[in-house]
Amino acid sequence: MILSYASQRDYDEMAGKPGDAPVWSGEDFAAMGAFMAKFNQDLEASGELVETRALDAPVHTRRISGAPALVTDGPYAETQEVLAGYWIIDVDSFDRATEIAARLSECPAPPEVAKTAYADVRPIIEHASEIGL
Repeated sequence: MILSYASQRDYDEMAGKPGDAPVWSGEDFAAMGAFMAKFNQDLEASGELVETRALDAPVHTRRISGAPALVTDGPYAETQEVLAGYWIIDVDSFDRATEIAARLSECPAPPEVAKTAYADVRPIIEHASEIGL
C-alpha cells in the first residue's frame, strides 16, 4: 500500500478557501490532477493497480479512542499532516512498490509543499503470521 499525506490547509485551498498566505494556485492543482491521472493510468495499464482512493478533508474525520469509546471530531490541532489517499498495488517486490511510490516525488506542487511531501510504502498482510518483525 502506498500512502500519501496532505494538510488541512491543502484541503482548504483545493476547496477554494485559501488562508492568509495561499500556497496552491489553480494551475498547481490542475498540474497535480493531471499528474495523478497519468500515474493512475500507468498503474492500471501495467496491471499493478488494485485500488486507489482519495480521502476527504481532516475536518470530516472522527477519532474514536479509549474505553469507553470517546469520539472526537477533526481536525486535530496537533496534526500537521493527515492521510490524503492511498494506492493498493499488486507487485512482485517491496522494491517495485518503492520504485512506484518514488514517482510521486515528480508530482507538481508549490516548492514549500514539495519540500515536505512524502509517501509511505507498507506491505499488506493477510494473517498475523506474516508480520515481518
